[in-house]
Amino acid sequence: MSTPLDAAALLAAARAATGLDDFGDPTLSQRFSVAVDHLSALGMDDDGQARAAEVCLGLLTSRLEFFADRQRYGTADEVIDRPMFATGEPRSGTTLMHALMSVDPESRALRFWEVMYPSPPPGAAEPDDPRRARADADWREINAKLPKWLHSHPYNDMLGDGLPEDERTWAFDFRVMTPTAWWRVPMPTVVGGLPTDAAAQYAIHRAMLQQLQYGRPPKRWVLKGFHGFRLAEFFDAYPDATLVWLHRDPVQVAASRTMMMADILDGIVGPVDLRAEARNHLAMTRAGVTNTMTNPMVDDPRILHVRYVDFVADPVGTVARFYDFSGRTLTDDAAAAMRTYLAENPGDRHGKFRYSTSVLTDIGEDLDALHAEFRPFRERFGVPIENRG
Repeated sequence: MSTPLDAAALLAAARAATGLDDFGDPTLSQRFSVAVDHLSALGMDDDGQARAAEVCLGLLTSRLEFFADRQRYGTADEVIDRPMFATGEPRSGTTLMHALMSVDPESRALRFWEVMYPSPPPGAAEPDDPRRARADADWREINAKLPKWLHSHPYNDMLGDGLPEDERTWAFDFRVMTPTAWWRVPMPTVVGGLPTDAAAQYAIHRAMLQQLQYGRPPKRWVLKGFHGFRLAEFFDAYPDATLVWLHRDPVQVAASRTMMMADILDGIVGPVDLRAEARNHLAMTRAGVTNTMTNPMVDDPRILHVRYVDFVADPVGTVARFYDFSGRTLTDDAAAAMRTYLAENPGDRHGKFRYSTSVLTDIGEDLDALHAEFRPFRERFGVPIENRG
């Protein structure tokens, strides 16, 4: 019999399934109750609620096992040395930047199979560990359920070896509900409404890096996430980190992210209101630009600002520039691996991703007015208007 979508019952079931009791945070139970209340308010049918309960139980048991590992293996002693991060608004090239850095033989990146199933530490696991195959199967299910997502995000063809964003490490913290954790549940993407704590979230992120680094040869971490709104807490957690921040025409960002998320939601909940999505993603793009223009930490010397158009024109050269900025050396072998990746992984390998700025004019926005609104941002970072549909 499945566990009902009830916070107390799910917490008890996770404890019973693992024989463990320490969730690593005394506030977890209260926060989980808020998440369950949110799920219950969505109006899902019995099957949807059962799927939500199943996901909750999986995340809770994973969390219990993860924090037990911290005690058993002493992973908290792992030193995370000078990690390199990519950030920027969605659809600004950050995923490709991250992918290129990840093929450097001297680098280590998060992998979906590891963050989806982090216990025991992969470095302490047996060679025939079944978690890779399990994550591959998950990703085949995701790609079958959300086939359009491969157009905008072809990297999903890497299956369990794919490259998650940093935010995915927080799935079992119930502060975010990302599609890669909740794809089985008929629910819209949760953008806000859950209690957040950036410092606590980065503590989880660092703990995940320590877990995945344990028992493995030392390599540099290369990572990617949306860190712009959390810069103070980000650099508190990683004072020796460097961050490359890619900047793109906000009008294109808003249009592209609208269609990408519409494609994702179409696979999870069915057809969406494209106008509502456009309004939502234009608002989020505006918020991102406002933060970039007003946050004093944007000028931190540990941040390298790069134009999207320059990255597109010379991807490997841009990576080399970031390495140099970070006091690292891009070896010939690494550069060759990056060029091979580009040659073998064209962005349209699963079909052309098509979007248009008409999604913005359809909600009554004037493109010239938007370009004028974003002019201070474009002038500050040298970002040109992209002349495309």
